[in-house]
Amino acid sequence: MLEIVGLIAPLFGIIVLGYISGRLRKLPVEGLAWLNFFVVYISLPALFFLLLARTPIEEFFHASFLSRTTLATFAIFTLCFLIARVIRKATTKESTIQGFAGAYGNIGYLGPPIAIAAFGPEAAVPVALIFCLDNTLHFILAPTLMAVGEKNKTSKVKLFFHALKNIALHPFILATVAGMLGAWFQYHPPQPIATTLTMLAAAAAPCALFAMGVTAAMRPLKRVPAELSYLVPIKLIVHPALMYLLASSVPDVPDLWVFSAVLLAALPSATNVFVLAQQYEVWVERALSSVIISTVLSTVTVTLVIYFAKSTGL
Repeated sequence: MLEIVGLIAPLFGIIVLGYISGRLRKLPVEGLAWLNFFVVYISLPALFFLLLARTPIEEFFHASFLSRTTLATFAIFTLCFLIARVIRKATTKESTIQGFAGAYGNIGYLGPPIAIAAFGPEAAVPVALIFCLDNTLHFILAPTLMAVGEKNKTSKVKLFFHALKNIALHPFILATVAGMLGAWFQYHPPQPIATTLTMLAAAAAPCALFAMGVTAAMRPLKRVPAELSYLVPIKLIVHPALMYLLASSVPDVPDLWVFSAVLLAALPSATNVFVLAQQYEVWVERALSSVIISTVLSTVTVTLVIYFAKSTGL
C-alpha cells in the first residue's frame, strides 16, 4: 500500500501545489485560460498521439469491451438524472447537470497521468478510446437535454450539427484518430518532430494537475449541497463498481484494460461539469462543490483502486 501511496502522492501533490499557489498569489485568471488551452489543445493531444502511434494496431479492437464501458457511464448518468428529476423534482436542466456530476469523470485531466503512472504507457490505449466514446456520449446528451429543458425549442438539425461539431473537433478525439492512423501506417515522425512531441507530452501531467489545483483555489467552496450525499458516493463507488462488473465480464480483454476502465470510473467529477453549469446558468455553485469535494475524496478511492488492481487483480 505504501508503494501505491507513493505513486499517487506526487500527482495529487501537484494539485495541492496549484491550490496553494492560487490562494497565495492573486494572479489574473486569464493566465489560467492559456494554461488550460496548452493542456487541452497541445500537450495532452501530443501525449495521446505518441503513445497510440506506437501501439500495434490489433490492440485497438475490443468493441464489446468499449460498448460496455460506455454503457456503464450512461447507466450512472441515467440513475443520477432520474433521482434528481423524479425523486427530488428538479428541472430537466438541473437534473442534467446532476447526471454529469455523477457520471462525467475527470478522465481528460487526471485520467492519462494517473493511469500511465499506475499501469504504464500501455494504459494510454484504453484510456484514449474510453475517453473518445464517453465524450461523444456527453457531447450528445448535454445539448440535447438542455434543449429539452428550454422553453424555446432549438432546431433539431442545429442541435445535431452542434453535437457533431463538438465531437469531430475535440482535440483529444482528433489526436486519438491521428494516433490510430499512425499505428495503422506505422508512421514514425522525423526526429525533430518526435522530440517536440515528446517534450509536449512530458508537460501534460504536471500542467494539467497544477491547473486543476489553481482552478479550485480561484473558486472556493461556499457550501455543501445535500445532493452530494448521494452524487459523490455514486461517482466514486457505484460507478467504478458497475464498471468492473461490466468490463470484467468481457472475454479475452487484457486485465490492463479492465484496470484502466475502473480507474477512470473512480475519478472525481470533471471540471467540465462546472463549465457546463456556467454555460447553461444552472446549478453552478453546487456543480463546483461536487467537483471540489469529489476530487478531495478521490485521493482515497483512486488509491484503493490502484492498490487492488496491482495487488489482487481487482
